[in-house]
Amino acid sequence: MSVRTRDRLGGRAAIVGIGATEFSKDSGRSELRLAVEAVRAALDDAGLTPADVDGMVTFTMDTSPEITVAQAAGIGELSFFSRIHYGGGAACATVQQAALAVAAGVAEVVVCYRAFNERSGRRFGAGVREREPSAEGVALGWALPFGLLTPASWVAMAAQRYLHRYGLTPEAFGPVAVVDRKYAATNPAAYFHGRPITLAEHAASRWIVEPLRLLDCCQETDGGQALVVTSVERARDLPRPPAVITAAAQGAGRAQEQMTSFYRDDLSGLPEMGVVARQLWRTSGLTPEDIDVAILYDHFTPFVLMQLEEFGFCGPGEAADFVAAECLPLNTHGGQLGEAYLHGMNGVAEAVRQLRGTSVNQIRGARRTLVTAGTGVPTSGLILGADGEERAPGVS
Repeated sequence: MSVRTRDRLGGRAAIVGIGATEFSKDSGRSELRLAVEAVRAALDDAGLTPADVDGMVTFTMDTSPEITVAQAAGIGELSFFSRIHYGGGAACATVQQAALAVAAGVAEVVVCYRAFNERSGRRFGAGVREREPSAEGVALGWALPFGLLTPASWVAMAAQRYLHRYGLTPEAFGPVAVVDRKYAATNPAAYFHGRPITLAEHAASRWIVEPLRLLDCCQETDGGQALVVTSVERARDLPRPPAVITAAAQGAGRAQEQMTSFYRDDLSGLPEMGVVARQLWRTSGLTPEDIDVAILYDHFTPFVLMQLEEFGFCGPGEAADFVAAECLPLNTHGGQLGEAYLHGMNGVAEAVRQLRGTSVNQIRGARRTLVTAGTGVPTSGLILGADGEERAPGVS
């Protein structure tokens, strides 16, 4: 997809299988085993076998290589394998890569996966430690010596500017946390199942890095999630209703860094997500009014507000009221704040469930879902549609 023109990928591939491990704080097994469990579950869900798979996509941060997962899962020869950089920003891009491979005919069935022991093993929230020299490290070198050592501290800079620009207080972030936990409370797979929160509880939670409180920050999770992508034609012969990839995009903004893009003209938005939004709307022919459910990457609550504004669901500075009014079903699985932090891959799975009609928090008549990947980094997004809903009326 070009940042200037509409692409031809939409409607040519679909997600046909989703599978996950349980989400926990101590899985008790290796990241490779988690990956294999998720892949096998996704293939079973799709009605396919390991022998059907000829492509695999994951994150550069994943510790389980494609060939190792393939061997352990009983998958044979691969004609396509790919990895996407930038942490959580890769979530939707894995699906885009799979769709591109299917559309180009270089693979027929592609599995996207992500698995980690992010609570019992490496903890991303602990910050930067012992990095090898790199150009990315040079950019971080402008922030780390001054105490900005963790993702929360990096996001806090942009969050503070957002509040200042629009005359808001940290309580503006509360509706996102409350809505996510409301849906998590009724989701048996969620870590916070049965535990909703109130705005008062959000406001009373301890500071992490002002203006971010504990309940503004996502949890840390052990687990795995996999997705199976194939052509729309083949999808129609499989047991589950296909979630058609209506549009897929990646985006990086001007003066982009990994989480520390503090030298832009404005810190109160997410330009990289704006790049994604423009591509998704252009290619699909859809508008915000056409979206039934939004699954927005929620590692930190302020960036959910900024995403809603970048996509045009509301005006600048208006997203807190938009979320509080529940104008759009948001993160119906509980998000990464409430269900699990799987680098956004569990959000893609929830978007598929909404289109199948199998979500535990099903939105009646859901036909089109928007999914986004990690923010503050180069990122990605998807619009998924039920079969026959690939494009807006009148868009060929």
